[in-house]
Amino acid sequence: MASSVSHPWAVSPQEARAIQRRLAPLVQETSLATIPKRIGGIDVGISGHTARSAVVILTYPDLQPVERVSAEQAVTFPYVPGLLSFREVPVILSALRQLSATPDLLLCDAQGRAHPRRLGLASHLGILTDLPTIGCAKSRLTGKYEEPGHDPGAWSPLIDKDEVIGAVLRTRKGVSPVYVSVGHRVDLAGAIAIVIACCRGCRLPEPTRLAHLAAGGA
Repeated sequence: MASSVSHPWAVSPQEARAIQRRLAPLVQETSLATIPKRIGGIDVGISGHTARSAVVILTYPDLQPVERVSAEQAVTFPYVPGLLSFREVPVILSALRQLSATPDLLLCDAQGRAHPRRLGLASHLGILTDLPTIGCAKSRLTGKYEEPGHDPGAWSPLIDKDEVIGAVLRTRKGVSPVYVSVGHRVDLAGAIAIVIACCRGCRLPEPTRLAHLAAGGA
């Protein structure tokens, strides 16, 4: 779970945007080399000036939890839309280092390529860990789309500047869609398929749903 890519975290918002622009071309949009056997769901909760990250490992495709780790750190970067990774990735990396084994794929409650500079948290984390990553966010950061169909599995492209940057995916009938995008070392079709397979009657995929609960202390 290591990459040759690194950068400082104690930077200004202007420097952070420059880092995103530098790293964005490193994202690899390729089909998964193998079907993952272990998926790590990732989420971060912030309370006051403390960030708590949780990583929940599930087997795939049966989605049985096998490991859970968490970490806490002081929040040092301000809240700036589009720069979430500079607040949350350091504490995520701290949690990932506690795992007994490296997961085959990371599913993040965040954006991947569906980002103004094409480097949301899922892509940023993928480059720093050199692991396949998928972004599955509850809200849209950028891009336009037409509402997908009402049946589970229906989706429509999320488009920004004539580029497809993600998918607006209906995971459950009668609920709002989620926003799926490539993080790193996966293509959009593969990302959609993984998210659909990880949803078990809920709006959110099981790995990030459990990580959200764990990040909140449950």
